[in-house]
Amino acid sequence: MLDQIWENIQRVKAESPLVHNITNAVVMNNTANALLVAGASPIMAHALEEIDEMVALCRATVINIGTLDRFTVESMKAAIRRANEVGHPVVLDPVGAGATSFRNQTLRDILVAGTPTFIRGNASEIMTMAGLSTQSKGVDSSESSLNSLDAAKALSQRVGCIVCVSGETDLVVEGDRVVYLHNGSPMMEKVTGLGCTASAILGAFAAVVKNPFMAAVSATSFMGVCGEIAVGISQGPGTLQLHLYDVMYNLSREQFMQTVRVLE
Repeated sequence: MLDQIWENIQRVKAESPLVHNITNAVVMNNTANALLVAGASPIMAHALEEIDEMVALCRATVINIGTLDRFTVESMKAAIRRANEVGHPVVLDPVGAGATSFRNQTLRDILVAGTPTFIRGNASEIMTMAGLSTQSKGVDSSESSLNSLDAAKALSQRVGCIVCVSGETDLVVEGDRVVYLHNGSPMMEKVTGLGCTASAILGAFAAVVKNPFMAAVSATSFMGVCGEIAVGISQGPGTLQLHLYDVMYNLSREQFMQTVRVLE
């Protein structure tokens, strides 16, 4: 599996897929930079008037509900509908699910409009989407990723998609199949939007890797490994963000193989 993950990391750089993002205003610049250094080509397009053309032009769409308004909600619904029509992968990041009724209704409406290929979020968000009661901390998780495993399985089966859960242990779930990824660092939680970055990176891998489950494992592994290496050379969250871009850009096979920890 590790050789395949590394091949997929190189495939993103070789093919430089165009990835469409309807994402939140807090992280837009960070997300675009992360996609660039990983080898992909980002485009941030929210206007409803161009959604149909943009989704068809790009090879994957990432929908992030972090900063919602009624206009972007319509664009999100149109984007997932169009992506399903043209057969392009969709990543749904349910930022802050459970925090407000507007967010929860938006997620329901998006799932009525279409089916995502992936849902990627923290444990609280995934548990909320699975219908379990959990205490929200806004956009932060109040639950352990491992506590959300049953919820992730249920959500995967109900929606018919792959579910990725971020946390101390990252999970990639498809039905009863689970891969556990043990990379990353708690310091990554101190940098705004690294979860959103992980969703965008997943979009890049989904665009070029034919097997969606392996795309999810590869993207999650890449993000965790790069974060862990970057933390090791950082003095704190400020330098972590800078070092993360450099590590993603310069990651070698030797660094990756020495750091990665994946268990199925």
